[in-house]
Amino acid sequence: MPFRPNYRHFLDVMQNRRPERLVLYEHAIDYGTMEQITGTTFAELINGNAADKLAFMQHVCHFYQEQTYDTVSYEFCISGILPGEIALLGGEGPIQGPEDLAKYPWDELPELFWREAGDHFDALARAMPPGMKAVGGPGNGVFELAEALVGLEYLPYMEVDYPETYAELFMKIGNMMSSIWKTFLERYGDVYVAGRFGDDLGFKNSLLTNPSTIRRHIIPQYRRLIGQVHGAGLPFLYHSCGYIFDVMEDIIAQGIDAKHSNEDAVAPYSRWIDTYGDRIGLAGGFDLDCLCMLRENDIYDRVLAEGKRFRELANGYALGSGNSIPGYVPVENYLAMIRAAQEIRAREPRACLQTS
Repeated sequence: MPFRPNYRHFLDVMQNRRPERLVLYEHAIDYGTMEQITGTTFAELINGNAADKLAFMQHVCHFYQEQTYDTVSYEFCISGILPGEIALLGGEGPIQGPEDLAKYPWDELPELFWREAGDHFDALARAMPPGMKAVGGPGNGVFELAEALVGLEYLPYMEVDYPETYAELFMKIGNMMSSIWKTFLERYGDVYVAGRFGDDLGFKNSLLTNPSTIRRHIIPQYRRLIGQVHGAGLPFLYHSCGYIFDVMEDIIAQGIDAKHSNEDAVAPYSRWIDTYGDRIGLAGGFDLDCLCMLRENDIYDRVLAEGKRFRELANGYALGSGNSIPGYVPVENYLAMIRAAQEIRAREPRACLQTS
């Protein structure tokens, strides 16, 4: 029977309730991967005029629907509009001290963002199929933007050498994000089923910065941003890679509704379910290395077995990769995960792909 998406199933996950059928979720899927699967070239359309952008979003939405998702994952990253040589991928950013912070064009950033992002979100709103809604919003989290503006290896020096500047940096990032999210929620809150940003705070066995720094400078900004999303009537999905157990309770206390991202090198997925599954929804489950390195049949068997177990253990659970589907994931391996998820649905009592 033809698949009929229903975003309310994903909303069940966000509210930590067991959805009627297993939900699929990805933080992002490479557009080249979508092109390979659909046999259609469309990625460059996003750089065209309004009609091209609409066509691009229609292709993206169609892909998610064809792969039996209930939601479309889409964000426009704030880091993409930041002036200067940003350092999100390493190096020294444009802000290194009090003078740099003072002269940075903070007041212009929301306008710069919407000048670039508005047409994208408009096109997504027009392209959204019946029964579907989006997950995402203005991309990048508080710490990621600090990394972009200063540089990961330079942030500790600023914290020690210019503690007042360091504190003000996070306040200004929070103010800028709050302004952008306010406009986003007013314009597109009805297009989205959940707000989301990604803020990678950890690596395999530790945080990327001191827990006290996160509690003092980052958590307060989370609180205000999550409050804005909730104030607009949407739940909030928090994405963070790495070992963040040291501050996870602090993050949950700010009101996140669900968490995404996991790596087997950090912890087995069952630890996330056992520790937090009674309080928040959880998404993911299948490590990116697994999806890259295992054979197609092995991935299918593993997802079939473990996906069923995760759904039974967790209240609100959405199946997918532990991170995203970048272009280096073999297409056949990604599709094996999707087929296994669909088989889990088919084997459940009263399971039916045609659900309203």
